[in-house]
Amino acid sequence: MKPLDPRLLRLSRSARGSIAAAAGTGVLRTIATIGIAWGIAAAVTQVIDARGGMPDTFVPTLALLGAAFALRAVAAWATDDLAARAAATVKSEMRSTVLARAAERGPAWLAERSSAGFATTLGPGLDALDAYFGRYLPQLALTAIATPVLLVAIGFGDLTSGLIILCALPVIPVFMILIGMATQSLQQRQSDALARLGGAFLEAVEGLATLKVFGRARRQVGRIGTVTDEYRRGTLGVLRLSFMSGFALELAASLSVALVAVSIGIRLVDGSLGLGAAMFVLVLAPEAFAPLRQVGADFHAAQDGVEASSAVLDVLADDRTPAVRPETAPAATDLVLRGVTVRRPDVVIGPVDLDARPGTVVVLAGPSGSGKSSLIAAIRGVLPHDGAITVPGAAGTTRADRIAWADQRPRLVRGTIAENVALSATPVPSTAASALGEAGLGLDPGLQVGAGGTGLSGGQAQRVAVARALYRHTRADTPLVLLDEPTSALDADAEAHVVAAIRRLADDGAVVVVASHRPAVVAAADLLVAIGDTGSVTTHVAGAHA
Repeated sequence: MKPLDPRLLRLSRSARGSIAAAAGTGVLRTIATIGIAWGIAAAVTQVIDARGGMPDTFVPTLALLGAAFALRAVAAWATDDLAARAAATVKSEMRSTVLARAAERGPAWLAERSSAGFATTLGPGLDALDAYFGRYLPQLALTAIATPVLLVAIGFGDLTSGLIILCALPVIPVFMILIGMATQSLQQRQSDALARLGGAFLEAVEGLATLKVFGRARRQVGRIGTVTDEYRRGTLGVLRLSFMSGFALELAASLSVALVAVSIGIRLVDGSLGLGAAMFVLVLAPEAFAPLRQVGADFHAAQDGVEASSAVLDVLADDRTPAVRPETAPAATDLVLRGVTVRRPDVVIGPVDLDARPGTVVVLAGPSGSGKSSLIAAIRGVLPHDGAITVPGAAGTTRADRIAWADQRPRLVRGTIAENVALSATPVPSTAASALGEAGLGLDPGLQVGAGGTGLSGGQAQRVAVARALYRHTRADTPLVLLDEPTSALDADAEAHVVAAIRRLADDGAVVVVASHRPAVVAAADLLVAIGDTGSVTTHVAGAHA
């Protein structure tokens, strides 16, 4: 790891003010440290020279000493506070930037990566940057300021001691470089182990129902235990090396201070050095090594976060053309597809040509795996395709702003049903309840559900997803609603509620596109797009609403 990673510094523009302020408080700490050393030396010298009496200057000296201690304490607190704010700002901005880039590149780009590893990096991985921005960078700035100033102050007090410290200081960076070379590969293995642990746990949770059906759930305990033990042993190895590096730095600094102390003691005995200068230098000598020693310790503590952030930085530095770039489209009233073809490894879907005016229900019908979901993803703008797609909506808005949609695999999170419908911690209760009612789900909007929709049946989770699309349509007035297999897990009565909701959406002026092979949904179509097993597409007017 470099002492300063230029990529991290470029991403910390908004935090640079806090980091610079932290460096400024470091200047105050340095001045206070010199004042403390001078005050201690002056107080001791005055008491000895007074030979048992109380010198007139003793009280002002103590007052100055107390002020210096107070200034140093306040400056240290301010440094820590500013550094913590800088770290929080950088982490928040990095997460927002990466999530925006992931949304820009779309699901196809995300599918190439491990979702568990990506989540681990954005979560606990970036949390480890606290040590980099909260401790290492401020300490590096403090070291760059304090070490030369303290060295000059010691040189004014005693030139010989200053030269000894000047010669001994480079020993600590040499130790830092050697230890850094030893820890780099270890930190990389530890970061990879954390990603594997997150991936193993996520896979076990996602497949828990299937594992229980086949009686294989308990075997995952041993698998996760093995990965966890590997991470535990790696963590202990990192800690062991960190303690060893700390010991090496402390030993180098202690031996250097000892050389200064021996030199001062010899010259005090032969009378070539005064007591005041000797006390001043002895107090400052450890402080001259302290910033460099601390920056070495923080350097190794910060490696975890920098190593974890390397994946994030690689994502941000990825110059490959994204699958679908966000666009701001002109005004349109109809959904228009011209020669749209979606290419998958197993089948080519299309070409598709259709014109759907407001109030039209378009049903994409075909067997499972024929490409209905792929075509909806292309309309959403998250899947590459040939041909042109025009989405209805106001001029100057992006395609995402014009669409409300429900996936065939509802992604529910821990929280209330209303929060899952609104995808917000502050849902509008009346709108959420209305959307649930239209979807035919008579559950309490305040009912708590677990991660992944635990506590709901498959049909109930599916209707929550439909209610989510209805809620967004109501709140954002989206002219296009996309529903992917909204009734595949519903009985006839529940399906009738959803079909009625689809019809109401169209009657209100929306263009509704539904992917389904259920007869009741197909019967409600105004335009039927039939997709065959080989990806061939035929479009024709259908249903009683044509």
